Amino acid sequence: MTGRTPLPSTTALRVFLAVARLGSTARAAAAVNLTQSAVSKQVQALEDHLGVALFERGPAGLKPTEAGVLYRPYAEAAVEQMERGARRLAERAAAARPIRLHMLAIVGERWLMQRFPSFAQSHPEIDVQFTNFVSAEETEEPDLDICHGAGPWPGKEAHYLFGREVALVAAPALLERMGGFTRPADIQKMTLLQHFQMPAFWAEFTEAQGLRGAVPAHTVRYGYYSVIIRAAMAGLGVALTPRCFVTEELASGALVNPLGLSFDSASGCWLILQPGEREPGMEALVSWLLDEARLFETAAGTTALRQRAG
Repeated sequence: MTGRTPLPSTTALRVFLAVARLGSTARAAAAVNLTQSAVSKQVQALEDHLGVALFERGPAGLKPTEAGVLYRPYAEAAVEQMERGARRLAERAAAARPIRLHMLAIVGERWLMQRFPSFAQSHPEIDVQFTNFVSAEETEEPDLDICHGAGPWPGKEAHYLFGREVALVAAPALLERMGGFTRPADIQKMTLLQHFQMPAFWAEFTEAQGLRGAVPAHTVRYGYYSVIIRAAMAGLGVALTPRCFVTEELASGALVNPLGLSFDSASGCWLILQPGEREPGMEALVSWLLDEARLFETAAGTTALRQRAG
């Protein structure tokens, strides 16, 4: 052999190692998913390539010759290095593939975008693409979805994030104009600013306050919480919104929580994804999102207690 002699194939090395380990071409064939005849041909081709016999037949089957014993660790090292290289390339390709994250607009505005730079700086190799709209014609599902609901989500892996505590909020000027807000039943004289995807909030609120069957004076529906919050600040009505999304407005006094009225909803914000083993980049992002959500909900709860005490 010379330095220019072509290297043996990966298949030949795998077959050689399987026969050396199992002592039989039949057992090796099952291990490498080839026919027994193909295994024998691979061994013969490798022996021809190296110019030496690698196996001899004994009472217990095939066993490596002295040359086979000498060659085996080099074959193992070569296969291990090729497998390691393939894994590194697969990891690199996985990290390079964008992760598509779909989320409610309010989640991006009030929670994610102000926190995401820390993740991006720690993981510059992970490309995350954001969207808050998926059309009916979209053929590729997002990898992650932050949605609002109560579940269940059949066939999906789901993690609760935050948002179950829902508070009644209004502009101080509106309450003054309407003659104050002295009891829960006063909500019936107000205009309700309602998110069209969260109609259950009214039923949950009236049930919690012993007002089953009550109706607001008027209802105006919106598609975005950011618009509802702005409308409430402008005095266009009262709103039922997850408290964590209005902590700044409540702290500044732009909005108030009349009588501290709130309730724990059956719905909240959830992280939804496909179950199963995750690529390293996806695993890092999911872990970071869950950690940040826990911190956010804890901070929102602490702020709520402080606001009630104040």
